[in-house]
Amino acid sequence: MSITVALAGNPNSGKTTLFNKLTGSRQRVGNWPGVTIDRKVGKIRGTDAEIVDLPGIYSLSPYSPEERVTRNYVMEESPDVILNIVDASNLERNLYFTLQLIDMGAPVVVALNMIDVLKERGESVDVEALSKSLGCPVVPISALRRTGIDELVKTVLDTASGEKKTSYVDLGPSVEGMVDKYKSALSDKVPDNSTRWFALKLLEKDEEVCSRFNDVVESLSAEEKEFEEKEGDKADSIVATARYAAIGKIIEGCMKKSDFDYSKSLSEKIDGIVTHRILGLPMFILIIGAVFIAVIGFSVGDFEVKGVGTYFTDLVNGWIEDPFAVSVEQWCVDNQVSEELTGLLVNGIIAGVGAVIGFLPQMMILFVFMIILEEFGYMARAAFVMDRIFRHFGLSGKSFIPLLVGTGCGVPGIMSTRTIESERDRRITAMSVTFVPCGAKLPIIALIAGALFNENGLIALFCYILGLVVVLMTGLIMKNFKSFSGTPVPFIMELPPYHIPSWINIIQGTFERAWAFVKKAGTFVLLSAIVIWFFASYDPSLHYLGAEEWSGSMLQCFGEAVCGLFQPLGWGDNWQLTVSSISGLVAKENLVGTLGQLLGYEVGEQGEEIWEILGNMLTPAAGLAFLVFNLLCVPCFAAIGAMHRELGTWKDTGIAALYQCLIAYAVAEIVYVIVSFIDGQTPVTSGVVMCVISVIALLFLLIRPDLKLKAGKETAEEVA
Repeated sequence: MSITVALAGNPNSGKTTLFNKLTGSRQRVGNWPGVTIDRKVGKIRGTDAEIVDLPGIYSLSPYSPEERVTRNYVMEESPDVILNIVDASNLERNLYFTLQLIDMGAPVVVALNMIDVLKERGESVDVEALSKSLGCPVVPISALRRTGIDELVKTVLDTASGEKKTSYVDLGPSVEGMVDKYKSALSDKVPDNSTRWFALKLLEKDEEVCSRFNDVVESLSAEEKEFEEKEGDKADSIVATARYAAIGKIIEGCMKKSDFDYSKSLSEKIDGIVTHRILGLPMFILIIGAVFIAVIGFSVGDFEVKGVGTYFTDLVNGWIEDPFAVSVEQWCVDNQVSEELTGLLVNGIIAGVGAVIGFLPQMMILFVFMIILEEFGYMARAAFVMDRIFRHFGLSGKSFIPLLVGTGCGVPGIMSTRTIESERDRRITAMSVTFVPCGAKLPIIALIAGALFNENGLIALFCYILGLVVVLMTGLIMKNFKSFSGTPVPFIMELPPYHIPSWINIIQGTFERAWAFVKKAGTFVLLSAIVIWFFASYDPSLHYLGAEEWSGSMLQCFGEAVCGLFQPLGWGDNWQLTVSSISGLVAKENLVGTLGQLLGYEVGEQGEEIWEILGNMLTPAAGLAFLVFNLLCVPCFAAIGAMHRELGTWKDTGIAALYQCLIAYAVAEIVYVIVSFIDGQTPVTSGVVMCVISVIALLFLLIRPDLKLKAGKETAEEVA
């Protein structure tokens, strides 16, 4: 008999760590039907039991897709047992969700996690008393240190295969009396084990359940009104108060607290600095800047520090060009392979895909640092700090979470906007996520930093800060439009305790992101490299031009036809830059690969060859404009698809993509002109003209009142 276990819990309760400990590598990732939320399923090690990792949520009210996924799965799929992981160091907040799960009528096993943290505080929990109060098994564990896991697995399997018992926590005579009335009205309409759940949902005015049982709601409306008048509050608030009162009694009867002064703890002292009203933002910039310097490097004058990522990227790039590419070319010569096929292999596939894969070590090291910051607990503090800034620009700190996710890849970053309850904030964030550089854009940053700025890691910091600035500008611009107007939703987020990162989670997370990058290089980038090589190697009459002979090619003809659009950015007549930027629309990794092909060099052998060519093609100001345009411009096809799923229509997606292209061009133009003057150079005349137009347009969009709203007010006044 196969057993299905549903793993549920609050965010930051250790759910991911426990899932990894239970399954090891025996897991697969998909999507929940109808939503772009990861569905993780695995086999519990040493058993045939399947465990489903439900989204981390705080309650079962259907305000977000995650909450809807969890409650629909429990109600419709009927797992054999729900494994509810609870943070022992924050019982009051965690048990609210536990009580809701118990009310659903499915067998529940509580995993009391972080029991070691509780002991360090000098506190303890009477596990037997807690189990008796909840009416379900409770097992103390430490997912991070893997203590109590074996006992937990045994308890889960015993509960799943044993007799199904229904229990619940009493919410007091007043609430229970009203619940009984709803239960009687629901008899024969829902399964017996879930009658209490539906009764509570009707009492809490759950829209989905009320619409399903509208006749029951109408039949008891008088009794419910009397109940609310007697208690002096709305029914949903009464139920929530009753739950917390019951939780307070449970904790009082099973938990022994210490006289520990939390204000003097190390976590509170650290938070006093990193979340400080004044110091918080500089600390964020300092920490992120240190990460990029460690990954890419830093240089001022003759002083230079090579980043760890740059060092390993140089090694890989050097190997790709020689001996790998040289050996493949020599093998083709020795075996009399045709010139066209040799060109495809060496100048097409190896030059294109190799230029992208060469940056993989740099990206992996960046992923390691970012995951460490997430695991340590700092990123939650960063969101808290940024909320103070975001609110002034029409957004909330909740919008910062997708931006953090998007630093790995824009697609999951866009998907994670579904955790934002406000549709207004969600739509603005979905079209802004890709302004913050993702991992695929890191090779572009590293390329420009190496070619024009002596491998200075501060260029990467500049790119990320600029991305955040454009996100804030977008918030201001969009809130002036009627469809995006409104007040940002309040930002409520738990700050998890600091803890030592799990190396298993770090390694697993790094390789998951790296593998996604490699798969894209093996699909989109490979296909694009072949297409680019074909159009670059043949003229319009389909005559093969020879290895690395692009003059007169179809690609050159196209590039020269459109490169005039980018001359105001200082790109000159370098059609290669235009073509590589367009190829980046398929996948941003393509840009570096395409440049490697068109300039006739692998981005390897320490990178000096292509860096020198780019240095001759572009001034530092034009190089920054090239970088800024490609970082802010419309993202890859996969991210556009994700954006379409969030915005709902291709019309809105097209408008968002057009906005991204225009804002990218305007900001790149302004950067080009300003940096040119700072660098003591004169920008091209067309650039100055376009810069003035861009500044005027942006100022108008940023400060103008909403014309539609004004028109609406005038109409209302006329009617009055």
